[in-house]
Amino acid sequence: LIVSPELEISITVSNQSREKEKIMTAMSQKEKEAYLADLHVGVLAINEPGLGPLTVPIWYDYTPGGRLWMITGTESRKGRLLKMGERVSLAAQSEAPPYKYVSVEGPITEIKDSSQEELLSMAIRYLGEQQGKAYAQANASVSEGHSILVSVTPERWLAVDYSKG
Repeated sequence: LIVSPELEISITVSNQSREKEKIMTAMSQKEKEAYLADLHVGVLAINEPGLGPLTVPIWYDYTPGGRLWMITGTESRKGRLLKMGERVSLAAQSEAPPYKYVSVEGPITEIKDSSQEELLSMAIRYLGEQQGKAYAQANASVSEGHSILVSVTPERWLAVDYSKG
């Protein structure tokens, strides 16, 4: 392969531009954790043997420095795969410019039956006090013994904040 000096310079400038953009749009760890803790519908990716990963929207909660947790049906496809899986990925993103996203990947650290209090907490987080209480009450009998709380410890983080560019 013969590379001309002009092409070599072009590639070098292009790589330098990409590196500069990465630095300009990078988020600190504190910013990543704060963004993930904000209210977003997450996009969860779970390995599915013999197929591509199952990728689905999900309500989640996260406290900076702590665990990421979500609730799902025990016998749902998502629930069955989470019980089989060891690691998952979750992305949270803004839908309007300037775009931002945080993606985390890590091990499932706990799976347990979810409680009515945990369902209520999650419902209020996403729907507000009044609608959250109504949602939790309407789903109390459905979720009782039929839903699990899954905890994940974020280990790998990817993030971009284009408002910094």
